[in-house]
Amino acid sequence: MTAAAATMRGMAGARTPYPQAARELLRETLFGAARDELERRAWSEITMSDIAAAAGVSRQTLYKEFGNRNEFGLAFVIHEGERFLDDVEAAVLRHRDDPRAAVGAALELFLRTAGEDPLIRILLSDDGTGGMLPFVTTQGMPVVQWATARLATTIEEGWPEAPKADVLLLSESLVRLAISYITAPSESPEATAAAVADLLGPFIDRALGATPS
Repeated sequence: MTAAAATMRGMAGARTPYPQAARELLRETLFGAARDELERRAWSEITMSDIAAAAGVSRQTLYKEFGNRNEFGLAFVIHEGERFLDDVEAAVLRHRDDPRAAVGAALELFLRTAGEDPLIRILLSDDGTGGMLPFVTTQGMPVVQWATARLATTIEEGWPEAPKADVLLLSESLVRLAISYITAPSESPEATAAAVADLLGPFIDRALGATPS
């Protein structure tokens, strides 16, 4: 087999299977439709039929993919969070030599980015009647678990010698604090991040103090 043929075969092998690609496209279309609807009215006023119609699919297709409106809402919130968590994780890894700075930089970036994001602004303006707030508060456990797992993976990458239990505790604490601060902000992202890093400093030093080799 020639080198060119081997390369083409490798590219073909790496191609996303059609059913998976079709499902990913469907989900992106549905999430985009929900985002567009939310720019015009509150989540509490949006039905699954509205989302399906905006996406150009049947209501049955939407229900087959997500089961019910609550499951769709949770998946949508997580999908939107994915859009800026990559930058937050990069901020953590830029400060491998200073764990407190890593936590502060990541939290500040998260709070600033979330505050500037149109969907998060809608959530922040929700007084409880808009319908989105429960997805990160009273019904928010799936969101907390997802974000905690992502953050824990990043921390383990930067500080592989840190005890796993400490990493999980720190990750979940930061996620819960971040959600609290974006839903009820009190100070600027810089001030909030600095205060949290200072408050958790002793634990951060103990858990992540060792500099990665």
